[in-house]
Amino acid sequence: MAQIIKKRKTAETDIELTLNLGGGAVDIQTGVGFFDHMLTAFAVHAGYGLTVRCRGDLYVDAHHTVEDVGIVLGQALAESVGDKSAIARYGSFYIPMDEALAFVCVDISGRAYLHYEVNLKQEKTGDFDTCLAVEFFRALANQAGLTLHVRCLYGENAHHQLEAMFKAAGHALAQATAPRQGGVLSTKGSLE
Repeated sequence: MAQIIKKRKTAETDIELTLNLGGGAVDIQTGVGFFDHMLTAFAVHAGYGLTVRCRGDLYVDAHHTVEDVGIVLGQALAESVGDKSAIARYGSFYIPMDEALAFVCVDISGRAYLHYEVNLKQEKTGDFDTCLAVEFFRALANQAGLTLHVRCLYGENAHHQLEAMFKAAGHALAQATAPRQGGVLSTKGSLE
């Protein structure tokens, strides 16, 4: 699979991202330690090569950094799957992490939709505002054209809940982007 390089610069963030669905190095540097940890978990569990360099307006907070990385990753993912004629399209996965259990289901349909059913038990983990996770997943779904369902069925520790969600998203997307023969998996003959 081809390596995709995306760059995006605004007044709030400056991002360079490399994505390879076939694997490769994982090296994340956003300036937000916990988010780096989550993106690393996502990429490793997906089996993707992913490098991210982001300089964001962290003196404000991490919102723009987290959302904009989701935007750029979503754009790279959309470009990676092309016309979707050679991918499995669907994926779903459960991940337990200690007391937490997360489930993610994805359809690379070209129709952006996020269902996010998560009750995080803490407002912060480290310096990361846990409410930003939904902003990442929304941006990813919108830019990649994913129908994405993210659920944390239960859990008490927000770190465990979020990590289970990011790992489950990685596994679900790995299934959905897996190579498949036979053209676009749609009775319409196309996914747009």
